[in-house]
Amino acid sequence: MTSTLFIPTCDLCDAHKNDTSGAFRVLPPVWRSFGAVTRCAGPVVTIKCFEDNSLVKSAVESAGEGQVLVVDGGASMRRALLGGNLGAAAARNGWAGVVIDGCVRDVAELAQCQTGIFALTSMPLPTERRNEGQRDLAVRIQGVWVRPGDWLYADEDGIVVADRQL
Repeated sequence: MTSTLFIPTCDLCDAHKNDTSGAFRVLPPVWRSFGAVTRCAGPVVTIKCFEDNSLVKSAVESAGEGQVLVVDGGASMRRALLGGNLGAAAARNGWAGVVIDGCVRDVAELAQCQTGIFALTSMPLPTERRNEGQRDLAVRIQGVWVRPGDWLYADEDGIVVADRQL
């Protein structure tokens, strides 16, 4: 879902470049876009998990209501936390986007999903589901704190997070 009021990340950075309060944060430029939607914005829901996508599956199979799921996967390069089936579920259930500090798989299928999907890279190996992880807590994504209820904006130029809708 792309809002008609979407503000490009470059414009947001221009407006908030001197913010030293920590209310406006820019994630490092390490993200690849995998979904059919290359721009998304919305309030953040967080998950912290490591090589177990049980909570990711549960989240994307529930109503997203224009939110962005931010997954702290510990930047693992060993297992994919989201694949084609879960990407399709995220799109079907109204998630504006999914940002994964880790890997995805089924890249061709994700490219058809009508939602923003951002991750570090692809990895064909799936996770084991052990029902481990945490939801709705502050997570550190590539060194940047992201909290539930923050607003995330992602586009072709990068990803920014603010403590409120901008």
